[in-house]
Amino acid sequence: MKDAGTGQPAYGRQLNRVFRGYVACFFAFVLGLSWLESLGLSREAIGLIFLLATVGLYAGIGIVSRTTDPEEYYVAGRRVPAFYNGMATAADWMSAASFIGLAGTLYLQGYNGLAFVLGWTGGYCLVSLLLAPYLRRFGGFTIPDFLGERYGGHWPRLMGIFASLLCSFTYVVAQLYGVGLITSRLTGIAFELGVFLGLGGMLICSFLGGMRAVTWTQVAQYLVLLVAFLLPVAWLSVKQTGSPLPQLVYGQQLERVSAREQELLRDPRELEVMALYRHQAELLRAKLENPAAALAQDRALAQRWLDDLRQLSAAPEDIAAAERALYQLPRDEAGARRLWRRELEEADARKLPLGGMPPHARPYAGDPEGDAAQRLEFERSRLNFLALVFCLMVGTASLPHVLTRFYTVPSVREARSSVAWTLFFIALVYFTAPALAVLVKHEILHHLVGTRIEQLPSWVSAWSRVDVGLISLKDINADGVLQFNEIGLGSDLIMLASAEIAGLPFVVSGLVAAGALAAALSTADGLLLTMANAVSHDLYYKMVDPSASTARRVTLTKVVLLVLALIAAYIAALKPANILFLVSAAFSLAASAFFPALVLGIFWKRATGAAAAAGMLAGLGLTVYYVAIHQPWFRSLLRLSGPVELWWGIEPISAGVFGVPLGFAVILLVSWLTPPPPPEAQALVDRLRSPG
Repeated sequence: MKDAGTGQPAYGRQLNRVFRGYVACFFAFVLGLSWLESLGLSREAIGLIFLLATVGLYAGIGIVSRTTDPEEYYVAGRRVPAFYNGMATAADWMSAASFIGLAGTLYLQGYNGLAFVLGWTGGYCLVSLLLAPYLRRFGGFTIPDFLGERYGGHWPRLMGIFASLLCSFTYVVAQLYGVGLITSRLTGIAFELGVFLGLGGMLICSFLGGMRAVTWTQVAQYLVLLVAFLLPVAWLSVKQTGSPLPQLVYGQQLERVSAREQELLRDPRELEVMALYRHQAELLRAKLENPAAALAQDRALAQRWLDDLRQLSAAPEDIAAAERALYQLPRDEAGARRLWRRELEEADARKLPLGGMPPHARPYAGDPEGDAAQRLEFERSRLNFLALVFCLMVGTASLPHVLTRFYTVPSVREARSSVAWTLFFIALVYFTAPALAVLVKHEILHHLVGTRIEQLPSWVSAWSRVDVGLISLKDINADGVLQFNEIGLGSDLIMLASAEIAGLPFVVSGLVAAGALAAALSTADGLLLTMANAVSHDLYYKMVDPSASTARRVTLTKVVLLVLALIAAYIAALKPANILFLVSAAFSLAASAFFPALVLGIFWKRATGAAAAAGMLAGLGLTVYYVAIHQPWFRSLLRLSGPVELWWGIEPISAGVFGVPLGFAVILLVSWLTPPPPPEAQALVDRLRSPG
């Protein structure tokens, strides 16, 4: 009898036995660490054990799966059963942004954050209907491979290579940023060192075994990240509601959150904090009008205060505080401008009700029944919600590292089944993320807000030492009590600190960090392999030296993989932007570059190579341009000044909404202006769409 979803009885049974054994060992490992913690094992030791055990496991799979066979290295021998390919694809997909950033975005944006859930899950419907079965019937190794064979000539393949590198590199930087956050929290090492430590374990896997090693590593990683995500949420749910099924009961907590939000809107202390931040924002705007003079004045005042304290023989701690204040002033005008703009952005947010966050249950910002400004804000919020859903859906159907996974299954039928399994495994996490956001917000509103500063839980100071962008507290009204508008939480913190926020044992926090690490490494593995394959297989083998030996091709892949990984790690160590923006930008880039060319290449025989290359260049170019001139980090990198003028109010995270239609339009227009594609290209389209 055949195993369900495999079509390969002996192979499937062997995989099932191995996986059951792995599941049993994993739970035994977690329970063993829990027992050791109860006996007094330190947090540092637990974190180190989690890090070494999980990275060691992934590296071990890479060593066992090592290969130099191109079919195995590039597409895992095309024999991965649909069930396991769905699990591997879900892990490949469940990046640091999904694991770390999604719940945080839902926490900060409330209803609007559901755009990520809708876009990322809905995208797999497009994959199933439009791409996965046809790409598997094509049977190549990479997405540029398909573009090169379908359209002919070097330009479509070159554009595919360039777009694969750009999208994947942007995405992998986000994963390595997440690796740095997680490893630094697990072990206490510096963020930058954590990036490179995580990179080492990841490289062993993809370097030695290629797609075969990455596939089975991702299967192992999926179990880790699934348990790590579900366990804290279930525990929080039991603590707050008595039910272990948060997906079914978090609605009642949402009602309590909404009621508490209404209380805070009328709280005199919150109003006092808002007024102080409003005054601070006015002062900062005045400083930014003449930063050089303002900096000189601040330095003179700080020096005078320090001199006065010394003359009065003040307490040593007061003198030390004054010295720190003087030392921490910006060193030059440019530094002052950057600092004050950042502080102004924070003050502008915290002077608003609920720290600038919308009420959790309210759809969109603004008010459709309010004044002109509120109606405009409502329309823009709704438009951005729909634009983001569109970009994430189309981007999901275009990411090369995800689409390549459907080359690894034995048949077209298995490719369709893989998509269904992938959706199932992703939904287990995505349907839980909204519940986590609500439960954590309930904890913050009911147990953190109103706490005296000296009685704050230990996780607050612990995470602020990892990265001040994750959490910042400022008792601006000096009443010794924490108000909601005095709390600044980064979106990445909500999931990573969920176990500590709930007061769970540290072993659960270690498990959450291990799950986040698994999510980041699983996606990074697939991305690095996609980039390396684009260079070694599509550029070198297909275009430079078609007679290259198998050994040379695989060796080149490994060298390219190592170089790209080191460059990405270096950029990640600079902390260029938050994880969710980097990932979402990659979706817009992939959508603009690939979706029109792939869809028209499969369903329209008249599409030509020149049109495909032109459409990819136009769509990708417009998207890159829009992100570069509107996103704050890129604007500062390019030294752009002046007001930001968004097109129709669309945020840069949804830049693909401009690039995708342009790509379709250019391909359609240029195809009609150029000669039809050769007969072999049209025959390929017929073969892809044949029912056999």
